[in-house]
Amino acid sequence: MAILERIHLAIIREVERQGSLTAAAAQLNLTQSALSHAIAKLEDQIGVKIWRREGRSLQPTQPGAFLLAAANRLLPQFAHAEERLRQFAKGERGTLRIGMECHPCYQWLLKIVAPYLDNWPKVEVDVRQKFQFGGIGALFGYEIDMLVTPDPLHKPGLRFTPVFDYEQVLVVGPEHPLCGADFVLPHELAEETLITYPVPADRLDIYTQFLTPAGISPRQHKPIETTDIMLLMVAHGRGVAALPRWLVEENAAKFNVSPVRLGRDGVAKQIFLGLREADADIDYMRAFIELASTRRVEATPRPT
Repeated sequence: MAILERIHLAIIREVERQGSLTAAAAQLNLTQSALSHAIAKLEDQIGVKIWRREGRSLQPTQPGAFLLAAANRLLPQFAHAEERLRQFAKGERGTLRIGMECHPCYQWLLKIVAPYLDNWPKVEVDVRQKFQFGGIGALFGYEIDMLVTPDPLHKPGLRFTPVFDYEQVLVVGPEHPLCGADFVLPHELAEETLITYPVPADRLDIYTQFLTPAGISPRQHKPIETTDIMLLMVAHGRGVAALPRWLVEENAAKFNVSPVRLGRDGVAKQIFLGLREADADIDYMRAFIELASTRRVEATPRPT
């Protein structure tokens, strides 16, 4: 006989979120009495306590913490399955929720989404940019269905497909001494202000693949979230930046900046699309990956 039910997981998760039985009961449209009775019955059946009281707050016991982790993992999967069934019942194909783990990849993604929407009119597309480096957990937790990332973490149950090759370059303004140089060496950046997206240095290619192996740090590291502001700062001599070459060339008509190769051999990168192995044969997800694999970014020429 089944002991653990979905409502038990929902209660455990909501008590953790709300901090009290009363608030959790209101959120779940239950009376506090009904909520307490459900948990008391479960504790009696499994023979262990789920919570312990510390002052006015409830803290999960070790079994409670285990059930809370299970709730956080399983409840999104239930919701995902129910949403898919609802879509099937309405004749819809589904929803493709794409998580972004790459700041500049957003502009690349727009070039894929536009034709995809035309080709798959019954598929909804939702792009979420909040996953800076939490995309793997979001895939496992069914918060997203596909992850765009330049740094895949290969885990059992996930599949990553490379769809776009690019070169990471240094970006300099028109008056910078490196403007027009064939390449830059790490020590030449020791006195520079390096502008990057707001990402930890140990996840930035210019550090991990260029500066850090040479034992070099820039004079100042300045994080900026917006690509246009970053390029504007570089164009006006306020620092140098590290960006994909295609993004620099695409913005050449708007900003007077130039790409410079990082080292004699350059820094080669790829954009990957990751998804759960169980979803690999879904036709509209497979079609998105195929489209992304054939789509190339075209640079906008600088006006003369």
